[in-house]
Formats: sequence, C-alpha cells, structure tokens
Amino acid sequence: MASEGTNRGMGLLQGAARFERAPGLLARLLAPGFSKVLDRIDAGLERGSILGHLPDGSTRLLGGRQPGFEAEVRVTSWHALLRLATHGSIGWYQAWEAGEWTSPDLVPIFAAFGDNARSLGDAARAKSFWRRALKRAHWLNRNTKEGSERNIQAHYDLGNDFYSSWLGETMAYSSAMFGTDQADLDKGQATKMAAILDRLSVGPDQSLLEIGCGWGTLAKAAAERGAAVDAISLSDQQLAWARAHAPDTVRFLKQDYRDTTGQYDAVASVEMVEALGREYWPTFMDCIARNLKPGGRAAIQYISIEDDLFDAYAESADFIQAYVFPGGLLIRTSEFRQLAQERGLEWTDQHDFGIDYAETLRMWRENFDQVVARGTLPDGFDDRFVGLWRYYLMYCEGGFRAGNIDVHQVTLVKS
Repeated sequence: MASEGTNRGMGLLQGAARFERAPGLLARLLAPGFSKVLDRIDAGLERGSILGHLPDGSTRLLGGRQPGFEAEVRVTSWHALLRLATHGSIGWYQAWEAGEWTSPDLVPIFAAFGDNARSLGDAARAKSFWRRALKRAHWLNRNTKEGSERNIQAHYDLGNDFYSSWLGETMAYSSAMFGTDQADLDKGQATKMAAILDRLSVGPDQSLLEIGCGWGTLAKAAAERGAAVDAISLSDQQLAWARAHAPDTVRFLKQDYRDTTGQYDAVASVEMVEALGREYWPTFMDCIARNLKPGGRAAIQYISIEDDLFDAYAESADFIQAYVFPGGLLIRTSEFRQLAQERGLEWTDQHDFGIDYAETLRMWRENFDQVVARGTLPDGFDDRFVGLWRYYLMYCEGGFRAGNIDVHQVTLVKS
C-alpha cells in the first residue's frame, strides 16, 4: 500500500473536486424529508428489494413486490439520503466515501437501481440546481483537443505498473467475450480480439487503422495476421508499453483521431467512443468514413445506455463522469447508428454481450483485491484511491448486470 503523502491518482481525484458540493443549509431546506426519499425509492422499486438499516435503529424493506436484485444497506447518517436526493450517484458515492452508508455487497445495490431506472425516475438523480451545476462541471471536461489529452492522461496514465497488476496478461481494458468459457479472463480477451479482427477479415496485405489502441494488444494481434497497422492514442504511457511489446511492423502514433488522414482497408476502435462526448460523435463518424477505402469495413466495440434513458442521463453528470472518466458519455445506439448511415456506413451484424462485461469487471475486481491484499499495489496509491477504484468496478458491474447499460460489437461497411 502507498505510504502517506504519495499522490498517484490525484489527477482523477482533484479533477472531481469541482463536483464535490456538499449539500448545505439551502439543500437541507429544499430537499424532501428523509421518509419521503425512502417512500419514492420504495415506490420506484418495481423489481427486487433493498433492506435498509437506518440511523435511528429501524429497518425498512424497500420494494420486494416482484423478483429481482436483493440488496442490503446500512445507513449510518441521514446525510447519506440528503446527498442521494440532491446529487444522485455522485452524492451517493460521496456518502459512501464519508462512511455514511455501508453494504455487504455494493453490486446488487447498483443493479437494483439500474434495473428500476425507469420506474425510479429522478428519485436517485441530481435535482434542479444541483443537476445544472454538475452538468456545468462536466462541460468543463469536454473533449476539445486539449481537453481530450488531459482527460486521457488523468485516467490512462495512472501507470503501466498499476494496470498490469490487475488487467491480466493481455492488458486489455475492455470487455472480454467469454462464450462457453466463463472462467478465463485472458482467453475471453483473446476471443474478443479475434472477433473484432474476424469482422474485418484482417490478413496479409491489408492495412488497418486502430483508433484508441490502448496497450497495443489488438494492433499486435492484427500484425500477427500479416496486416500493416497504424495505431493511435493520446496516452504516453500506453504508447510506451505498446511499442515495447508489439512488432516493429506496427506504427504507434500519438495522434488525435481528428487528425488522421489516410486510406485503410479496415478501421477498428474498441471502447474509445465513450470518451468523446455527444458533440464529437459526428466527428468520429467523419473519421471512419474519411479513412476507409470504398468497400472497407470498420469494427466498433462500444458501451451504450438504453435509448429511452439517455436524455435523463445526459442532462447531468454521474459518478463515472465525475470521478473516473472525465469527459465521457455512454452511447445512444439509435443516434450513433443514424450518424453512421448518414455517412454511407452500413450498420451490420450488431452483437450485444453485456453480461460478459459484468463478468469481466468482477474478474478485474478480484485481481485488484488480491493485489491490495498482498500489498503489491504499486507505490503511490492511497486508501482513498483504492476505495474509489473498487467502488468504480462494482458500480459498473451492477449496471451491466441490470442490463440498462450494454456493450456491443458492430461492423460498418463503407458504400
């Protein structure tokens, strides 16, 4: 564990500071009574239940009318409900970090909220003034060219030693694809890479552009099939790792996707588009269309939120945007697909595999917990960061188990 005074990961934590507006006197006056907060959650839990142990010693079962996820929460301070009622998922995390609530397992809590997102409405979302304030804070992280590099560095330049300690041998930081083998993370990642390359029919004498290459695993696999690969990223540390572990036939470039100009047989992008923000989705699709040869194919792996939940989600900022992926936004599939089709990119062979992402996140968390327990986490990460990272992995796992967020692979064919 890191010694006191070290500060790796502070880029994320300091960047989140603008979202940390603890509810003051005005919030206390405007927020509904605590019993009303619980009543709204109870009414909104159409499936599953949350057993709440409250600060006054009472116990209350919320929901419980239909089968679903079953969670348990011990609220040690009423302030936790105030934070949830005013600041949504950001406030709920801040309350957890402050020790105002605990649970034997966070995953089913997030899954229960996700599974009932429609019926809960804004019961667990930021409200009015606070929603606008959080959206403004998120806007300050928008992905201009300078903003993109800053956001990427805040998350991905935490250190190759950090990520290599828990991602697995493939260094793939995206959903695995397990098929019938649910037990082996590295095999699942290799299956995912093969599925992307098979969509593109990658082989000798073909050229491939990878947008957002991570630590170079997909680019390396494509080169092993004989392709000539250009792979771009804005992360110095990822590029350093990739160059050290891939063949010389791969060109790793520090380059913004908006600056790419070339003609390629194929384009691949794995879980990069969620980092862009909605205003840059058209620019991303322009990049695909511009760099593909006629008849060329692009394979995209992306994370979505269900179409009818998107507007409420995009109106504010959530825990992930505030603390983990500054500038990020999940994809609305219908809008993303329309942008592709408007540019002559036929949307084909969509495959959805969200439960595989839930399993991937569970495995990452198990790996991370083992590293922390052994005391082999790289120096510089304090207890606050470790707690944030575990919460993040469980928060995402709960969302994928609920099904209101999903992961997809799709092939785009240029006419």
